[in-house]
Amino acid sequence: VQLQASGGGLVPAGGSLTLSCAASSGIFSMDAMAWYRQTPGNQRELVASITRAGVENYQATVLGRFTISRDIVKNTVDLQMNSLKPEDTAVYFCNAVLRSGMIFWGQGTQVTVSS
Repeated sequence: VQLQASGGGLVPAGGSLTLSCAASSGIFSMDAMAWYRQTPGNQRELVASITRAGVENYQATVLGRFTISRDIVKNTVDLQMNSLKPEDTAVYFCNAVLRSGMIFWGQGTQVTVSS
């Protein structure tokens, strides 16, 4: 499975961005897909995930501001990010977990929120 992330950029605080992750194979067959983020010197952390059943999960710091969604026809998983804060600045990665347990990562996309 190949994952292609896009949509990062520079945005002022309070602004919005939408990240998109395009998968090379059917996302409906995947156990879960997620967005993670990482800042220098820190571990990658889960931002939001969506299971095959459509159950969404969010990190507490983004709850109410970020929304994860998927398009089964287009094989994409998006992360709509609103009310962005400087602390949201990070490299964002998309992730897919197959039913077999195999995990795949896309390349990162930089999100920078200016204060």
